[in-house]
Amino acid sequence: MLKRGVLHLHESRGIHDLGLPRWDLSLCLVVVVFILFFSLWKGVKSSGKVVYITATMPYVVLFVLLIRGVTLPGSMEGIKAYLHIDFKRLNNLEHHLSISMLVSSDEISSLNPVWIDAATQIFYSLGAGFGVLIAFASYNKFDNNCYRDALLTTSVNCVTSFFSGFVIFSVLGYMADKHKVSIEDVATEGAGLVFIIYPEAISTLPGSTFWAILFFIMLLTLGIDSAMGGMEAVITGLSDEFKILKRHRKLFTFATAFLTFLFALLCVTNGGIYVLTLLDKYAAGTSILFGVLIEAIGVSWFYGVDRFSEDIERMMGFKPGLYWRLCWKFVSPLFLLFVVIASTLTSSGLKYDEYVFPDWANVVGWGVAMSSMLFVPFYAIYKFFSLSGSFKEVGVAAK
Repeated sequence: MLKRGVLHLHESRGIHDLGLPRWDLSLCLVVVVFILFFSLWKGVKSSGKVVYITATMPYVVLFVLLIRGVTLPGSMEGIKAYLHIDFKRLNNLEHHLSISMLVSSDEISSLNPVWIDAATQIFYSLGAGFGVLIAFASYNKFDNNCYRDALLTTSVNCVTSFFSGFVIFSVLGYMADKHKVSIEDVATEGAGLVFIIYPEAISTLPGSTFWAILFFIMLLTLGIDSAMGGMEAVITGLSDEFKILKRHRKLFTFATAFLTFLFALLCVTNGGIYVLTLLDKYAAGTSILFGVLIEAIGVSWFYGVDRFSEDIERMMGFKPGLYWRLCWKFVSPLFLLFVVIASTLTSSGLKYDEYVFPDWANVVGWGVAMSSMLFVPFYAIYKFFSLSGSFKEVGVAAK
């Protein structure tokens, strides 16, 4: 149903044959863009009210789905599979990276990127590197307790992710029991899990219409919430930099939403899922990790941990301890550097189901990734040559 009835993927031969936008999907896209516009055009005054619904509704639905899921036959087997830890897979990446200079490129490309996927997922779910947290934090009072917010946000994120796993795997266990196959045979990733496996499981339940409506309401609120955060980061960042945009926020918000709509039209064509897969891998993968690495280095080494700690002391009344300063200066940059290198080494050709993307598509994907990554060194070079004085004087001025 998803691939033929909704996406019409059978009418596309690949990413080189996208076709025209589907009118029904385009109409849905228009509705979403209008929701985003009216949620953001007044800033946090309007978006804050919407978030009360989009942020709380998924928790209610997840809890209801979990209660229903654990009552299904085979659900406990799914939960056991979820809690099972395969230490061999966890150790695989670290072992191979330690000898990566001694092996061939074919062996490197076959490494298991489990740690990279985990790191990318954490950054994506937290919003680190996307500018969302910075945009929302700009609306806080100067003396806001950011220490408490950081601990609360990361804790809630981890608990939510862990809790969601029970909801998913209880249903996967049910599907495996129903079809008399193993969990691995029904488990899939990405859109397949959300739009094929889970809905198929819901369709077999008594009162399936109710559960389906509940499930897709949750997906809608999650999608709106994520999209609002991404657009707010762009709108707030540019509005703070260019005051003329701030004075005409409503018009600027509409222009941003309209440009988003135009770019998103590529994703509602017959082959739109290929574009989405390409962007999912390259636009929010290594480039995000690299962006966070640069932020960590910039704050800890160029701006300085001591100055950063003094700023926090002025805000909250106490200075961060030695543990935090060591993490900011050494642990975080080194870990992020390791993850960025590992992400690059383990990168392989892109696939969607059985379709293998052509080489030029991977080149385009890396171009998308590099388009954001190269802005940092290019701007640093521009800033260096635009300031007068010696190398040392320019370095001091840049700080």
